[in-house]
Amino acid sequence: MELGEFLRARRARISPGDAGVRDYGGRRRVPGLRREELARLAGISVPYYTRLEQGRNHNASDSVLDAVARVLRLNADERAHLYRLARGNGAAEPERLRPSVRVMIESMTDVPALVMGRRTDVLVWNRLAHALLAPHLDFAAPQDVNLARLVFLDQHTRRLYVDHERKKRDAVAHLRMVAGAYPGDRGITDLIDELSALSKDFVTLWSEYPVRNCASNTREYDHPVVGRLTLTDELMLLPDDEGQRVVVYTAATGSSSASALAALVHHLVS
Repeated sequence: MELGEFLRARRARISPGDAGVRDYGGRRRVPGLRREELARLAGISVPYYTRLEQGRNHNASDSVLDAVARVLRLNADERAHLYRLARGNGAAEPERLRPSVRVMIESMTDVPALVMGRRTDVLVWNRLAHALLAPHLDFAAPQDVNLARLVFLDQHTRRLYVDHERKKRDAVAHLRMVAGAYPGDRGITDLIDELSALSKDFVTLWSEYPVRNCASNTREYDHPVVGRLTLTDELMLLPDDEGQRVVVYTAATGSSSASALAALVHHLVS
């Protein structure tokens, strides 16, 4: 169960000493906190917490979840993830791109922009986003492009991100969040299975269970046409389109990265 996997990973991260639990020595069977230790610190019974960790309690109160989050020292993204897993959300509606959103993205010509679906598929991108992220792929077929798949399986993408290790971790952190938000989405499950079969790095990071919303990121790129540039990507949820995000990449005004981005625009029109 996804909830149990998350809670066990976070229990393993908290040492007894950090939680204020007296350790009388001896060999511990599990790293971090035991179930009974967490339950005691959270003020709940061990059987109740065990049912929660096993995914057999979908009626946990906010006060219980808050207590567990406090003991596990969850950040805001992890706390939201815990609530989604504990509430057992159902499958999302089929994913469709609104025509007006497509027009919006295609009308943006000075900054790279795209719409990423909940499975990290590119639903639409503009010319500049294609030129920045994947000029080796067919611009006319964004439906064949999956951003998480590129990060782990594509050699061009591996060279593009200067800190590729951080990008991989962020990709897994995002997939962990959407897998918890849409547990019935077969497409997400298939993507995770595919990456697990083809990438040892993915398997390692997935087992570490990072969770992060990744709503704003500043990254350095090593682009084959314009060289090094630093861009900030902002991911904005579309409120009427479940799980879809508009992604826009910008450079600091007057910076060498802004000049490099302008050079990429010029490269496209020349």
